[in-house]
Amino acid sequence: MPASFDEIEIGQVVSLGDVRVESRALEAFISAFAPGWPAERGAPDAMVYALWARVDAAATMGWPQTKRLGVDALRWVRNPPAGESLRGRMTVMGKDPVGDGKGIIIAQHDLLDEAGRLVFSCLTRSVFSR
Repeated sequence: MPASFDEIEIGQVVSLGDVRVESRALEAFISAFAPGWPAERGAPDAMVYALWARVDAAATMGWPQTKRLGVDALRWVRNPPAGESLRGRMTVMGKDPVGDGKGIIIAQHDLLDEAGRLVFSCLTRSVFSR
């Protein structure tokens, strides 16, 4: 990601890294948060969201992002099985300067499976420094 709000371009695609659906983590998640969910159905939606949140948090550590305003328009397409590797990407959909040296970025975040198929998608609104 660029060093400042002014360097961010609409249409820019940024890699968020990758994460694997670990079988032990899947079993622990089901036991704690989704009792009765059959593991053969893949990762429950809440686990997919948690995996995206982890990838997103790691990727954005060094960004000039100061605040996440919202995570909207959540869409789950499939539940990836244990052992599957997912990769995240962010596409900048819009930006708007809001004064005081800051701007709002609207971005689409996607998790894709190993074949490039969509697993999860959401829109975010974040404040970035200028």
